[in-house]
Order: sequence, then structure tokens, then C-alpha cells
Amino acid sequence: MQSIHSLHDFFNLTHAELHLYHMGRRVTPCERELLAELESASSPWPVPWQGKARLALVFRLGEMQDPLIWFLALPLDEQGHLEPAQRDAFLERLLHTLGQSAEAIEKQSATDIDNLMKDTPLAFTPTLPFQAMLHARACADLGLPASEHLEPVEDFLSGQVNTDWQALGLQGIADYSARLNSERMAELAAAIPILHNEVLLSLCYCLENTSIDTAVADALRRRGETEAQAGHLEGLCACIRAVAGAPREVTGAWFDELLADAHACGPDVLAAMAARGWEHLEHEQRLPHYLERVASCEQADFLALVRDLALIPRLRLPVLMLLRQAEKGSAISNRLQAVTAGTTGHQQD
Repeated sequence: MQSIHSLHDFFNLTHAELHLYHMGRRVTPCERELLAELESASSPWPVPWQGKARLALVFRLGEMQDPLIWFLALPLDEQGHLEPAQRDAFLERLLHTLGQSAEAIEKQSATDIDNLMKDTPLAFTPTLPFQAMLHARACADLGLPASEHLEPVEDFLSGQVNTDWQALGLQGIADYSARLNSERMAELAAAIPILHNEVLLSLCYCLENTSIDTAVADALRRRGETEAQAGHLEGLCACIRAVAGAPREVTGAWFDELLADAHACGPDVLAAMAARGWEHLEHEQRLPHYLERVASCEQADFLALVRDLALIPRLRLPVLMLLRQAEKGSAISNRLQAVTAGTTGHQQD
């Protein structure tokens, strides 16, 4: 029997039914090969979040009826490669508890396996919207029915039934978002302008993990602009995050408009763009404009936002090049000098 040296080995050799999901920037399906490449040090993690590869592992072993879920945050280095010490310790504990062979592991109970999540530094608890979206996606992928909370959401958004918005559950909104089709997107686009603020926020926190069409994106943009005019910053930022899954030209156009207005680019708006819309910053003109806005915004955590983007492999080189090539006297150059001076001052203290 082959030995187990990685999480990929564990699930491969035990013939587990496994579904992987990104749980860092967005809740989206994750190819099994990505985990193998990370653990073999052949590729950096494509979407790090706070220096970690955050994953949900939904799996069945042997004759398990109900799947188990592990939430693991694997530490990464500055290049996005795995720092294996904590993963190795987890595997050692796994094999010590369950046995060294695939046959031994398959005979263990679900409770034994699930107990391994206790007291491990790799475990984390996702936000409630992320938990709801994972449940919705996993049920769809496993061929399981949606929750009982879906029907009231369908009735409410279709406008065919007079449902109290306060009766809508987050899980139902997540189920709806995970099962979007052209018909639902049409009714969603029509409903967004008139949604109560609390429903809008819950909806946006779910939609940020899905792909949406132009009609829904346009509705979110208009609603976001309405929220901004009313001084509702949380609603504006939620709409910005939710359009991350729209066609690039649609999201890019709104980002460009926001970046062109210095008053619109507060720290929360800039953070929302980077957190969920990082793919739209991979653009020759938009990325330098974004970094200039971050550098010009005194309330923005320049170092944290830049480091966050630089950890994304596809953005690392463009971000570093823009920092190195910043013209003297520019907002970026001045902010870098301030950061350097602050660091030097702390070292002298």
C-alpha cells in the first residue's frame, strides 16, 4: 500500500468522494489538481486570502451516508507556496488516529474523522454567508435538494406571492443564488431596485460568489449608486462586491467610473474592489489607477491592500513593477516613502 504524504494522497488513496471549494475570496468550486500542485510545490496558490489557502473539503469515505466538511486554512509564504509544517502535523495526527493504510482509514467512523478538526490550527470558521453558499453549492453538486428556505425566496423575488421580507432566510437566498438561471436573473434584475436594505445586503453577500449577467450587474450598479447618494456605504460596497461575477467589461466600466471620482474612492470601496473584484484589476490602465487611489486615500491601509494584491500570483509582478517604477513625487512614491520612514523609525525605537 502506498504511503500518505499529503492531503491529496489521503483523499486519492482512500477513493473518497471529494468536492473542493475555495473559501477565501469567493466560494467557488476548486479543482482537485490545484491542491495536488500546491502540496507538491509545483504551483503557487492562485487565490490566497490573508496569507492562507482557504478550502472547504466536502467528502465521503467508505460507506458514509452524510458527507463531512473540513474547513482548512493552509499557510502560504510570500510567493504563495505552501508552508508545510502545520499540514504535516495535521497529517501525522490523522494517520496516528486513523491508521497508516487506506483500508484502515475507510473503516473509521465519521465521528473519529470529524474529531480531527478539533484543536488544529488549520481549522477556521467561515462567515455565515460563506457557510450558506457552501451548503447551497455542495447540495447542488451532490444532487441533494435545496433547503426549505428556498421556496419563500423564490416567491418573494418572483413577485407572485406577497411574502414578508423578514421571513426570508440567508440559506434560502444562498440556495437561490447558487441556482441562478436566465429566468431567475431576469426576475432578480427587476427586484433589486426595490429590495429592502437588509435583503439587498444578504443577496449581495451571496451573489458575490456567483456569475451574473449584464442585466443583474446593471441593476446592482444602479442600486449601488442609489445607496451612495443616500449615504449608505455598506449597501454601496455590497453592490460593488456582488458585481465581481459579472462580465469583465461591465464590472470594469463601473470600477473605472468609481476610480475616476476621488470622492467615491474611500477605504471601504477600495477594499471591496480588491477583496472580490481583484480579477478586474488585472488591467493595464485600471491597476495603476487603483494603486494611485489607494496611495492617495489617507484612511486606506496602503501596505495591507498592496500586500494582499501582490500575494495573488497573476497580480504579483504587475503590482511590484508599478511600485518600483512609481515616479518621484507621485502618490505611490510618497506613500512608499512614508511606510519606509515609519518602519525605520520603529526599528530605531
